[in-house]
Amino acid sequence: MDHTFLSSRGNTAMTTILLLFGILISTTVEFTGAQSVGVCYGANGDNLPSRQEVVDLYKSKGINRMRIYDQDEEALQALRGSNIEVILGVPNDKLQSLTDAGAANDWVNKYVKAYSDVKIKYIAVGNEVPPGDAAAGSVLPAMRNIQNAISSTNLQGQIKVSLAIKTSLVANPYPPENGVFSDEARSYITPIVDFLKSNGAPLLANVYTYFAHVDDPQHNSLNYALFTQQEKNDAGYQNLFDAILDGVYAALEKAGAPYMKVVVSESGWPSAGGDAANVQNAESYYKNLIQHVKGGTPKRPNGPIETYLFAMFDENRKPDPETERNFGLFRPDKSAKYQISFN
Repeated sequence: MDHTFLSSRGNTAMTTILLLFGILISTTVEFTGAQSVGVCYGANGDNLPSRQEVVDLYKSKGINRMRIYDQDEEALQALRGSNIEVILGVPNDKLQSLTDAGAANDWVNKYVKAYSDVKIKYIAVGNEVPPGDAAAGSVLPAMRNIQNAISSTNLQGQIKVSLAIKTSLVANPYPPENGVFSDEARSYITPIVDFLKSNGAPLLANVYTYFAHVDDPQHNSLNYALFTQQEKNDAGYQNLFDAILDGVYAALEKAGAPYMKVVVSESGWPSAGGDAANVQNAESYYKNLIQHVKGGTPKRPNGPIETYLFAMFDENRKPDPETERNFGLFRPDKSAKYQISFN
């Protein structure tokens, strides 16, 4: 804009406006960065606090985003008016029933519309459904029906319908630019990506450097997995998290969705139960991850990366391996396992 025609008073006013605007923008960016980390609330334990106690703990720790894995009405009741953004999950065993449009409408009315004072941001229709699984054929029809039900209630501007994938759907993940959805996954995931693109929705991906490290420690060293490696590797990467996420971005590009946002719907490190699973490594991972996702990746440098830490509590009823029961940030008595700031 050419300001040469303005008087000195106009210049002063314009300078003030621009200064205030700049402060507003910088504050917004800082706020967005601070808000980028949520925590997954798994409830598969017989010794966990009440839903209301859990929501109160989120609020007391400044955790403003939560992922829940099913239509837990007690949790939804506790979330009313909390201003916590929520990923609401459709469990895999409910997918087939939601291929019926009427059932999907009923689901949305009961668990979404009835909780208009809960800030549901995403609905995750299924979690890590493998391409060859019996439920795989139900994912996209269920997503479409949920989307139609959301649209009929005029909530499509507030709530995005997606699903959460395992990053193992990506083949050729190294170097990350070679990432592509595997032959097995392509016919399953490509129509889903098209659906997400047409609705302006992100893809949700569960990103675990821990499993990549223990499965192949020779190529994925502990430092590389924990964000503590000092030098870049031959592909230009300093940490495994970025490499995995950029592999997903590359696969999306090849699937015709080069600008699709990826929400990291789970990422964590166990404190016990397996190789490299200890409190020291877990604390290092969570602290470094929280700092890291304020920025971006080499492929998508403009952050923050919306990320959900897994998980709020150790869940003692989860099946083997033992690591699955040791991902909690907090103990069942609500005491913190690590000294972590979520802001």
